[in-house]
Amino acid sequence: MVHPSPDPLAGPPGPPWAWPNDYAPTVATTIDRLRAIALELPATHEELTWGTEMTFRVRGKIFCTPGTGDEFVVKVRLDRPIDWDEVTALVHASYRLIAPKALAKLLD
Repeated sequence: MVHPSPDPLAGPPGPPWAWPNDYAPTVATTIDRLRAIALELPATHEELTWGTEMTFRVRGKIFCTPGTGDEFVVKVRLDRPIDWDEVTALVHASYRLIAPKALAKLLD
């Protein structure tokens, strides 16, 4: 079921991480939702790498990106339906692997 929105880039009402899993997003809303999940974690920030690739980092280390990355980075395909519960769990797991132990402990 597709949830209508007055503005297709805005998504359903509420914060992006609370949107229903069956919401059919645009690339922009998918990135916004991923951004909200990643940036809610302690000491994280968004950074463009090589001028074009969006990355989410903790203390300068990449833990999530909607593009390419190494084996410990969560990659989110933008051209398929997304299980946001799984994405959230994977982003949190990646954060725990990359973040300093003191920050990772804050998620427990």
